[in-house]
Amino acid sequence: MASIAAVLLVLLPLLLSAAVAGATHPDGGFGFGFQATLTHVDAGAGYTDAQLLARAVRRSRSRVGALQSLATAADALTAARILVQASQGEYLMSMAIGTPPRYYSAILDTGSDLIWTQCAPCMLCVDQPTPYFDPARSSSYAKLSCSSPMCGALYYPLCYQNTCVYQYFYGDSANTAGVLANETFTFGTNGTWVTVPRIAFGCGNLNAGSLFNGSGMVGFGRGPLSLVSQLGAPRFSYCLTSFMSPVPSRLYFGAYATLNSTSTSDSGPVQSTPFIINPALPTMYYLNMTGISVGGDRLAVKLSVFAINEEDGTGGVIIDSGSTITYLAQPAYDMVHEAFVAQVGLPLANVTSPDDLSTCFKWPPPPKRVVSMPELMFHFDGADMDLPLENYMLIDGSTGNLCLAMAPSNDGSIIGSFQHANFHVLYDNENSFLSFIPAPCNLI
Repeated sequence: MASIAAVLLVLLPLLLSAAVAGATHPDGGFGFGFQATLTHVDAGAGYTDAQLLARAVRRSRSRVGALQSLATAADALTAARILVQASQGEYLMSMAIGTPPRYYSAILDTGSDLIWTQCAPCMLCVDQPTPYFDPARSSSYAKLSCSSPMCGALYYPLCYQNTCVYQYFYGDSANTAGVLANETFTFGTNGTWVTVPRIAFGCGNLNAGSLFNGSGMVGFGRGPLSLVSQLGAPRFSYCLTSFMSPVPSRLYFGAYATLNSTSTSDSGPVQSTPFIINPALPTMYYLNMTGISVGGDRLAVKLSVFAINEEDGTGGVIIDSGSTITYLAQPAYDMVHEAFVAQVGLPLANVTSPDDLSTCFKWPPPPKRVVSMPELMFHFDGADMDLPLENYMLIDGSTGNLCLAMAPSNDGSIIGSFQHANFHVLYDNENSFLSFIPAPCNLI
């Protein structure tokens, strides 16, 4: 396939002539909240548990490599190319765009900012479950000028006849290029729909790759182009069901983002830990991880293993809804692996593929053999995440082995969604902290 950058240069005049200008609506204010449904990208596709696990691990491996490469990008264009590789997500968010509203779902990504969908007339588009958004049929569509603040917030903006053009290169995941525009978006579920005018988004006429059953992406990062920043209500939370469960997950935004309604007498107190800023990747949600305990014993992991490298921005610990399993920096992973081997007491299974999890035990155990799994706890600045067994051990359906749902990383660490499933997790950007509490996410 020809480079999307080369195609963009050839078709840029046609792309711009296809952009339809429309009237924008007055600002209605952002003192509101809404709820939304999150659906796993593989839900309803008929995959077995073994296939679901293999697909999730493969996506996670691709994403962790891309996220780590962002910090060492030589320039803004290189970062823009890598960014979309990092935007393989795990959950789809339902929303609507335009006036009248047209409904679709987009990959929710806490690791990037841009909101975008595929647009008609489509010069190069990929399959999606809904029709391409047609700006000519929306009265609220308005392309943005090159001097607009949102255009300046792009990694690598282009300008053609005073119209802002974006291009994001997502490697083998999803490539997109088109016009940056304002549009009216509708969010929520039945009974909580809210409509917000003048949301900046990418209207993509040149796209390639895979959208994993979605029709675009919606960034929930900390940058100015993200949905969180544009709505001006910088609190959101989610409660994720397991990626192997058919039950949808829930997203809460603004006034609805509170943990009080999910706390129970046996869930313990709400715990909070501050976000830290990585100047090289300010849009990502970094945490100050201080240690790991296995079976009640604190591992002797040096704090430097979890720290951000001040010289180049590598390292650190990110919490990320777009990665399924957790990736630990190699020294930390090695200690966790050794502790599990010592405490589980079962023979290790052979790892035959780079896509396999590497801390796996032969299962089932011998007859009459009682096996006790060690407890696992992540320690953060001011908070401890006590993981239930189902959040870190699983049966690999392809081998029958019992596996730790974690893998080693040659750079930083990423706390994936499998580890914080069935926790209600609150992102408070205004006060710069993350809060969490155990919750039955299939019931709320």
